[in-house]
Amino acid sequence: MQRVAIIGVGELGGATAHLLARRNVARSIVLVDEREKVAAGKALDISQAAPVEGFATQLSASGDPSAAAVADVIVVADRMQGGEWIGDDAFALVKRLAASAPSAVIVLAGSSSRDVIERSVREGRVAARRVIGSAPEALASAARALTALAINGSPADVALSVLGVPPKNTVIAWEAATVAGFALAGMLGEPTRRRLTGQIQAMWPPGPHALAAAAVKAVAAIDGRSRQVVTAFVAPDGSLGTRARTAALPVRLGASGVVEIVAPSLSIVEQSALDTAMML
Repeated sequence: MQRVAIIGVGELGGATAHLLARRNVARSIVLVDEREKVAAGKALDISQAAPVEGFATQLSASGDPSAAAVADVIVVADRMQGGEWIGDDAFALVKRLAASAPSAVIVLAGSSSRDVIERSVREGRVAARRVIGSAPEALASAARALTALAINGSPADVALSVLGVPPKNTVIAWEAATVAGFALAGMLGEPTRRRLTGQIQAMWPPGPHALAAAAVKAVAAIDGRSRQVVTAFVAPDGSLGTRARTAALPVRLGASGVVEIVAPSLSIVEQSALDTAMML
């Protein structure tokens, strides 16, 4: 990937920039924040770590969101002053970014991105495939870690999908979950699964470093460096009707954004819960 722009250099934006640079996902990263001197300072701090951490990503800073116009991927993070982008400010920003960078994929890294995505697609006419929210991947990662702890296993061996609208309408796909290829349902009884579901719901919203890791995973998938499925907030494509709303779903990503929604096998109860979450 050639260019990534990160809008906002708060704790989430700074962590995302550092992690992207360390993994050499992009050739260049521009940090954009109205406090341009702070953005420049963070860009310099990360650049100075390059000889030690062994990355070659070039970092720069700007106080003008138009600097993101040439980016292949734009990550909307949190402002140094004002925190995460929400409400009318976030909607206006996404519309502006979508218009100024018509080929870029927009990744909203914050936990409050679902409403912004829905409004951007419905009212702003932004293509649904071009704008996603990566925060659910942080929750899915936490769910896999918590499940692995319950069976005294490794999170790397756990395949588990988290769907719906967290926290209240979180749907855990226990029916299709596996550990090292074996059905997880056979290892965890129903009472344990219910307890874990409650604990997973309570882990929303994730912290900034977990959100940053999730955003970087999404960017890597967009770049093609990873073929992993990413759990993300995505707007409905219209096939579910006008009442369907933006929800967390497993997706495959590519240079154009969402390539495919990967529907896991759900039990009747799980499918009913997901339908309810998407239609509320």
